[in-house]
Amino acid sequence: MPSETTDKNTVTNPVSTGGTPQNNDAMLSVRGLKKVYQTDGGPIEAVRNLTFDLRAGELACLVGPSGSGKTTLLKCISGLMAPTEGQVLLDGVEVSGPPKKMAVVFQEYGRSLFPWMRVRENVELPLKNQRVPKAERDRLVDEALEAVGLSHVPMSYPWQLSGGMQQRVAIARAVAYQPEVLLMDEPFAAVDAQTRADLEDLIRTVWKKLGVTILFVTHDIDESVYLGERVIILSSSPTVIQEDLVIDLPAERDQLNTRSLPRFTELRHHVYEQIQLAKAGHRPAAAAR
Repeated sequence: MPSETTDKNTVTNPVSTGGTPQNNDAMLSVRGLKKVYQTDGGPIEAVRNLTFDLRAGELACLVGPSGSGKTTLLKCISGLMAPTEGQVLLDGVEVSGPPKKMAVVFQEYGRSLFPWMRVRENVELPLKNQRVPKAERDRLVDEALEAVGLSHVPMSYPWQLSGGMQQRVAIARAVAYQPEVLLMDEPFAAVDAQTRADLEDLIRTVWKKLGVTILFVTHDIDESVYLGERVIILSSSPTVIQEDLVIDLPAERDQLNTRSLPRFTELRHHVYEQIQLAKAGHRPAAAAR
């Protein structure tokens, strides 16, 4: 029997590993997702059976042991890779390729920006490809650059900016596209700790301002607890959901005070403990059955 609580404040939302009915209020639904790679040495099951929902406007973080299939899952959700079984639904419509209502921010921001294009041109490019009228493009780019704090460098080239500012350009490009769902694949892994903290706060600010649904993949436990309303913890490969944890921290957060809260420490400890159990081979009871 799946548990409903881990302590008096931590709520664990049990997620079925199969047959869970779709949540009609969900913006993003993952249903029985499985991914098997065919190799010369035989099939490798990377993702076994994942089912979860994200409601509109939710910010959820995805963590798990190294090699637990986080990036594979994100590629399947974004339509960049077809699942072996199961389906992904975006606003009730099955994802069979990269959907227009979704944007992705990758870890390697330097490779996603065109060095011969200025900041403004990089942000504008997806809108041009969608044939958005120029006046509308200008408005969306201006708003996106303002949202990420780059309105003062629109004519700079990416190579003239710091790593943190380059990642802001990548985020601005995704924001300007006006997605309903934003997927982020360890986007701050390559920046220093201080820049990372600034970017974490930026994401929460942009999220609250725009109301976009965000699925944020990270290997950093503290980051997942600080950012998310939920932390979805993955098992070791082949991947199932180890736990789906509600983060009951205050809605208004800051790096100094939030990370000093006893509740932050409790939640961080719990997520770390679950990842260690996953690395040791422990799997949730439903998956074992």
